[in-house]
Amino acid sequence: MSQVLAPAPPAPLSIGPLTLEVPVVLAPMAGITNTAFRRLCREYGAGLYVSEMITSRALVERNDTTMRLIRHHESETPRSIQLYGVDPATVAEAVRIIVAEDHADHIDLNFGCPVPKVTRKGGGSALPWKSDLFRDIVTRAVQAAGDVPLTIKMRKGIDADHLTYLDAAKAAEDAGVAAIALHARTASEFYSGTADWSAIAKLKEAITSVPVLGNGDIWSAADAVRMMAETGCDGVGVGGGCGGRPWPVGDLARAFHAAPETLAPPVDATLGFVADAFRRHAELLVEFFEDEGRGCRDIRKHVAWYFKGYPVGGDTRAALATSSTLAEIDDLLATMEWDAPYPGAAAEGQRGRAGTPKRTALPEGWLDSRELSAAGTTELAGAELDHSGG
Repeated sequence: MSQVLAPAPPAPLSIGPLTLEVPVVLAPMAGITNTAFRRLCREYGAGLYVSEMITSRALVERNDTTMRLIRHHESETPRSIQLYGVDPATVAEAVRIIVAEDHADHIDLNFGCPVPKVTRKGGGSALPWKSDLFRDIVTRAVQAAGDVPLTIKMRKGIDADHLTYLDAAKAAEDAGVAAIALHARTASEFYSGTADWSAIAKLKEAITSVPVLGNGDIWSAADAVRMMAETGCDGVGVGGGCGGRPWPVGDLARAFHAAPETLAPPVDATLGFVADAFRRHAELLVEFFEDEGRGCRDIRKHVAWYFKGYPVGGDTRAALATSSTLAEIDDLLATMEWDAPYPGAAAEGQRGRAGTPKRTALPEGWLDSRELSAAGTTELAGAELDHSGG
């Protein structure tokens, strides 16, 4: 793997009272960034590791799964939770619960989800189009958070003809958020094509009082360094680039000249190194779920990501994707060529489904006005999900 050095160490990233020496945030990923994965990433380097999405309604109703997802391991500092919601009162109450019960040191609000089941009800990346609703949610959430820094993550807008990010960012800045993160795609682009980093640069020019974080198409430390150089953003969010690769934050720490004593050993990315990471991930999932069978089932979806580009046969991949015990996983990993070198470009790039550009599913008449109508309020109630984790 190539070693990438930034021209000069970037300034530490300040999010309210939190200071990150390495300006990197692990972006929330549903079903991925649970406690097990966050702990694993932290073993490779320091950063801000955000929980998978927690729905405000489920938290207020104290759904069992949600209450488990908001728990952090004692080693996790600072603790970060991402909330999703569409009702200002419910979101504010969820924030109050997090603060009053000391569940997190940082709260992020999700306005970037492009999934049709969310946007067709007016939630996720569709919501900032209704500027009055967006402003109300963010303002009330910031007030409820008090001294706990609250940030937002959003997309450019619904599509190229309905961009919202500059207006929404200004409203959020005025409401008192501690930072703003932009995934530089529209909802209609999903995860396809190429992220528009020029939008991050425009946002950085427009927002001057709080940090701006860039997100989209960061697959390596070199990409992160380039994004910061090209856009002037204050930090980066890494999401899909960490799928099956819990060590990019460590790579980024080196690229950003972090203090040597904070760094894990260099990544050699041989097949043995990857196999060790996969095994550790499985072990942490078993601990997280308190159930070996469930933990081993959950690691199955990571098999293709971890071993992308490596000389691992189809039979071995299939067996790993059906294994039910750590012992089975150990036996299968032992059959691999552990000294096989890092395969270069074959191991890099997109992980998971990118999707294809498509018309965003929206409530009828949603684009007719930037203000929320009575009918829209009724439709929006269906977007207030009662479960967490995507």
